[in-house]
Amino acid sequence: MSSPELLKTGAPSADGGGLHLAGTLRLWRNELRTLFRRSRTWAMLGALALIPILLAVALRVAGGTDAGRGPAFLDQITNNGLFVGVAAMTLAIPLFLPLTIAVTAGDSIAGEASHGTLRYLLIAPAGRIRLLWVKYLVAAAFAIAAALTIVVFGTLAGWALFPVGPLTLVSGTEVSVGEGLLRLLAVAAYAMVSLLGLTAIGLFLSTLTTVPVGAMAATAILAVAAQIVGSIPQLSALHPFLFTDRWLDFADLLRSPIVWDSFVDNALIQAAYIVLFFVAAIVRFTRRDVLS
Repeated sequence: MSSPELLKTGAPSADGGGLHLAGTLRLWRNELRTLFRRSRTWAMLGALALIPILLAVALRVAGGTDAGRGPAFLDQITNNGLFVGVAAMTLAIPLFLPLTIAVTAGDSIAGEASHGTLRYLLIAPAGRIRLLWVKYLVAAAFAIAAALTIVVFGTLAGWALFPVGPLTLVSGTEVSVGEGLLRLLAVAAYAMVSLLGLTAIGLFLSTLTTVPVGAMAATAILAVAAQIVGSIPQLSALHPFLFTDRWLDFADLLRSPIVWDSFVDNALIQAAYIVLFFVAAIVRFTRRDVLS
């Protein structure tokens, strides 16, 4: 049997592992290019970039705010523009970031089915589990881009409109601008990790339907519902198990020394949701009749 025939039937070959890895990387690159060539993707990133910009402009025009009013770190912005990115993140994590993740992850499989391209993607050697991995990694790449967009544009807007100098941390310690920028990158990393569990949920929901908007809406609703449950004291027993429970605890990265407990706990929660919903997506997708 010739090599092309081996690939078509999925039979093993001497260099099957290399072909499998090369095919996966090629598929991932193609999917990544497809995502970032879409005007919708750039529109969502542009909307996220507007959050810190509008926040900075509003404070510049209207002046500062009283301590304790508004989102965390808002009252610090007029003293140091580096806080724009952090304050914008507190605004974006509860709603805006989950919405963009819901669109990206919810469309991953359902979008292909609705456009009639899913069967083409599943032609050997692109198996179903590998396609799920690629789709998840592409959606995770968008999560990384989304979190970085808020921090980067927040830093630029803060630098342009407000004084920038040594950063006074939550613990009262003052650090250099360079270390302050590294702390902001850590905050972005925290937000990226926070979104990975939701990304897996969106991927799973995307395997349940051929209507992308349904998967998108369900993902967004679950993110909001989890936060509502997390705000009800009577349901405190459930809070540690919610994927949203640690979303806003990145302030621990702005202490001296850094307290990593929240980061680790958040990563463990997200990892559990990734495993649970990715396995559920595999079970659902491998048993699904793909007709489009």
